[in-house]
Amino acid sequence: MTTTQTIPGTAGATAAATGAGTTDATNKLTLDSADRFLTLLISQIQNQDPLNPMDNAQMTSQLAQISTVNGISKLNDTLSTLASSLSSSQYLRAAGLVGHEVAVKDDKLQLAADGAHGGFELPQAADKVTVTITSPSGQVVRKLELGPTNAGINTFDWDGRTDSGAAAKEGMYVFSIDAKADGDAVSADTLTYGQVDGVVSGDGGAQLQLGALGAVDLNQVRQIN
Repeated sequence: MTTTQTIPGTAGATAAATGAGTTDATNKLTLDSADRFLTLLISQIQNQDPLNPMDNAQMTSQLAQISTVNGISKLNDTLSTLASSLSSSQYLRAAGLVGHEVAVKDDKLQLAADGAHGGFELPQAADKVTVTITSPSGQVVRKLELGPTNAGINTFDWDGRTDSGAAAKEGMYVFSIDAKADGDAVSADTLTYGQVDGVVSGDGGAQLQLGALGAVDLNQVRQIN
């Protein structure tokens, strides 16, 4: 008489081992479930038909599956601990920036009573750089000719005057960079400067509050003053 034992968890273990997807059940696998697996496996061996014993390859495969799932569970725990540690470290770094002025990748330009301060980053030196400042509606307000500029992060100041010499209204503007080297266009990243007022939690981790500029991800910071 042949006694057949079904070992729970082997199907889920196979899915995890082959990369078919790690389910909540496999993630929560503990040593207790591993012990139950081995107990049932031993029971299956003891009650197998002597004339039709379990195939060695099948038994080896089942042992490999439970070992793999246990390894994945432990790896997930380790990664969770590491992610928590990195998140805490990120918030500590962000908190240290409160009160400092930082430059982030953005094209906004905040005009106050004393003017505005912006920047840009060039991958190579340029012999001609033009800053074009526009209103939120897209109207050109001022063009600044900066001349030859080195590679790396560069800054510019706007006195708040339009091309006609009139005083522009305080508020938020947008700017773009047109850079050329020997007549060829040079790509440039626009940089916005703002003071860090606080730190908040975002989808991607710590975010810096830059007043009217809003919240930006910590990894967007290009310069700290």
